[in-house]
Amino acid sequence: MSHIRKAVFPVAGMGTRFLPATKSIPKEMLTLVDRPLIQYAVDEAREAGIEEFIFVSAAGKGALEDYFDTAAALETRLAAAGKVDALAALERTQMPEGALTILRQAQPLGLGHAVRQAKKLIGDEAFAVILPDDVIKGETGALAQMVAAHRDIGGHMVAALDVPLSEVSKYGVLDVSSEHGRVTTARGMVEKPRADLAPSTKAVIGRYILDGAIFDRLDNLRPGAGGELQLTDAINADVGTVGVHGFTFEGQRFDCGSVQGYVQATAAFAMDRADLQDDYSTFLNETRRPLRLVA
Repeated sequence: MSHIRKAVFPVAGMGTRFLPATKSIPKEMLTLVDRPLIQYAVDEAREAGIEEFIFVSAAGKGALEDYFDTAAALETRLAAAGKVDALAALERTQMPEGALTILRQAQPLGLGHAVRQAKKLIGDEAFAVILPDDVIKGETGALAQMVAAHRDIGGHMVAALDVPLSEVSKYGVLDVSSEHGRVTTARGMVEKPRADLAPSTKAVIGRYILDGAIFDRLDNLRPGAGGELQLTDAINADVGTVGVHGFTFEGQRFDCGSVQGYVQATAAFAMDRADLQDDYSTFLNETRRPLRLVA
């Protein structure tokens, strides 16, 4: 049994980079092959031992709640038609009774504000935060790797990824004190630093394990970068008490909050499917050939 039982999923964003698709479909419901982004995040959490799922959502995102609800009429039709595989595919979309809670973030005031909404449901125990935009492909889920490491270390832990120096301004970046294998001890984090001021090239990716003490910091948090309540600032405030570590996970990360990253992830996951890879590979090779214009 995992010592991390609860996970917060901030899903209140508008997904403006995917308009017009996200005009009526939550960004988290966009699909990679045949699963929406939110399903990849939930599956990763389940693998890590998460039992309670807390979505911090916003108006107009009812499709997220519907997706994880039962669909009795659909299941009846599939059963009558003998579609066993389709019924099996639906099983992963269902939550045990009481396992899913949907909270409403009335205003988009930052990641720190979103996480703070879950305070009453979390209490004082350690918990995970998963950003569905970051899809991580690997043999073992990134969160499961982090949970295993966190059991011995405790404190706050963030997923870390080495990025080119030219890209550090897109991320929160760890100020590294020491490294031991995949675990980095940090003096803190810097939010989106200029390349010449970056303390390292270890970027923070959308997976966190946070000690319950974070809520004391979030309650007293003032607006930071971009005028938002930054989770980074709350974590930094605990460096000298709770402690902060980075964990360099095994796996390939895709930024599915961008169109480019989303398209790359779609290709990577399609190529990983035995039932799709041959035809898909042939299609890609044919697409690379110069087009011939027919007179």
